[in-house]
Amino acid sequence: MNKSIDRGFSNQSSARSFRMDEDTDEETLPQNASETRVLLHNDDLIPRYMTASPLPSAYISDNTPRDFWTLFKMRTKYYLPILQWLPQYSLQFFFGDFLAAMTLSCLLIPQGLSYATQLCKIPAVYGLSGIAFPAITYAIFGMSRQMSVGPEAPLALLIGSSIAQQQHLHSTDVDPLAWCALTTLFVGLFTLLLGIFRLGFLDSLMSRALLRGFITGVALVVMVQQSITLLGLVDRSIDYGLNEASSSIDRLVFVIQNVHYADPLSSCVSAISVFVLLTMRVIKAKMPNQRWIQLFPEVLIVVITSIVLTDYFDWDQVGLDILGDATDTSGIPLPKLPTFPENKHLKDMLVTAAMIAVIGFVESVAIAKTYSSRHNYTVSPNRELVALGVANIVSGICEGIPAFGSISRSKINDKAGARTQMAGLLAGLIALFAIIFFMPFFYYLPKAVLSSIIFIAVLFLLSELPEDLHFIFKIGAWRDLGLLLVTFLATMIISLEFGTLIAVTLSLLITIRETSYPRISIMGRVKGTNNKFKPIHDDPNEIEHLEDVLIVRVEEPLFFANTGQLKDRLRRLEQFGDMSIHPSETPRLSDSSYIIFDVGSMPYIDASAVQILLEIVSAYHSRNVVVYFVKVRERALKLFEGSGLLQLVGESHLYRKVSDAIEAVEKDRARKYTIGIN
Repeated sequence: MNKSIDRGFSNQSSARSFRMDEDTDEETLPQNASETRVLLHNDDLIPRYMTASPLPSAYISDNTPRDFWTLFKMRTKYYLPILQWLPQYSLQFFFGDFLAAMTLSCLLIPQGLSYATQLCKIPAVYGLSGIAFPAITYAIFGMSRQMSVGPEAPLALLIGSSIAQQQHLHSTDVDPLAWCALTTLFVGLFTLLLGIFRLGFLDSLMSRALLRGFITGVALVVMVQQSITLLGLVDRSIDYGLNEASSSIDRLVFVIQNVHYADPLSSCVSAISVFVLLTMRVIKAKMPNQRWIQLFPEVLIVVITSIVLTDYFDWDQVGLDILGDATDTSGIPLPKLPTFPENKHLKDMLVTAAMIAVIGFVESVAIAKTYSSRHNYTVSPNRELVALGVANIVSGICEGIPAFGSISRSKINDKAGARTQMAGLLAGLIALFAIIFFMPFFYYLPKAVLSSIIFIAVLFLLSELPEDLHFIFKIGAWRDLGLLLVTFLATMIISLEFGTLIAVTLSLLITIRETSYPRISIMGRVKGTNNKFKPIHDDPNEIEHLEDVLIVRVEEPLFFANTGQLKDRLRRLEQFGDMSIHPSETPRLSDSSYIIFDVGSMPYIDASAVQILLEIVSAYHSRNVVVYFVKVRERALKLFEGSGLLQLVGESHLYRKVSDAIEAVEKDRARKYTIGIN
């Protein structure tokens, strides 16, 4: 470069190794330190200093195997976590894992029966298939030691709702079991592909407010739906004209109008079951440190008691609905490919599967991260997606229902003493044992008890709503409140599918909107200083604008997605100095003659963004505005050179510090003033 560039980048290697303090434009070195020229990488902008510190340098060992088989075994252990934890498994973990598996099974098995028969409307055994095969598969591929993988009420309801929609809209015979199994298979394929393409970061796209609104809506939808069974009004609801495709509002109106026709026996069984389950949940919440209270199997006790009483007193003969023939089974469902529906139905199935996959993996990854942080181990969202995908593929082939992580069950699993994936593996084996030996014993299980289990499960989905609402009102997050209400109302009033679609779509739109606006800010000079510059919005009273000079700091990488609005945002900043000011107001700043772009926080830039910068600089030059760039990084500088932007700006207009650019502006203004006098 020529001498003019030397003024800005007098020593390029030195320039690249300097980082500027964000609060000051001064270069600082550690005390008693001298700069070294040795860098770790060409793109490394972090200085390395030879210091007088007594601490020795760290040595990074490279133990990467060179031969194929050793590398293959290493990679296999990475992608199959069971090959890591099983060889190191010790008996000291077994008691806790076995106790957790037994405790979990006391809840999982009744839930599986409930979700299959009451929500998906398929035989009970396939609810247990949705427990056994995903749990065993996840123990092989999954990384989370405490997460319980199994059927979830909102996802089972989505399956049942999609079956009802097909039967109602197309008036054709849809096999519920085939539809459920194939949907589960597609859920697994979608989730697996998300993991293979390393899209685990998508769990961050679902806003907490949107997810809370959706879960709240689903909980109320399920509670209204199950209240018909709890009150023994199923036959009357059919005469009334309700079906599986009816809206929650129609169901709620029916319940209010017909509550006085409730069956006394069904209502009594439901009330006692709900009371016992709810009381024990409250006691467990009040006494979290009493382990044996936490392990009390209230669900199993309610199930066994109701079966014994129904059989002994012949309650099924006096109007109490029981599972009955729904418990018939020929053993463990063998793997087979589900029957594909007609093409016109396949699109609806794929949409439902995609929505279940998104909702399921968002919650599952959040659970896995929570317990990995609590117990000090690591999980990879991408590998979790692969594990959950394979688990649901196996479940679909074995005619199960979708299975993902559950917050409530994972809490129970953790408190019961689960320390490895063995707890989930044992829970899956217990479910298989139940399919083979216990299914006939569920013949007299009242459907009212199953609905009570579902009712309590979804009731506690609402437990975090008050805390979230309190936080929203506390900080005034009105946009989040609006998103929560929109998703809730869409789910509750229109349909479950529409609520899911709204939640996913709004999350994507919000993400796209936020990423499409580049983060840029106007810099000003700290009062009483000459070389300290900060964003003016940090402290408008202590930071002042400079006359005739606009300093713009780019605070993130520029690429095609966030540069579309760059021109408009720059223009608004020129006129108002702050994006919060409405554009209808009178401009507060006069036009500037000098623009300084501080791009020290822009690690890279792509071709589309460089092209936009070319247009912006050309527009400034046409208005006789002088443009400077400060702290241009090496990667960006290469694109500046190749695109012609460097030639357009001029090498003499590149500087290492904002204060250097300000000095150049002062000299240029002095020169113009001198010319004007002469």
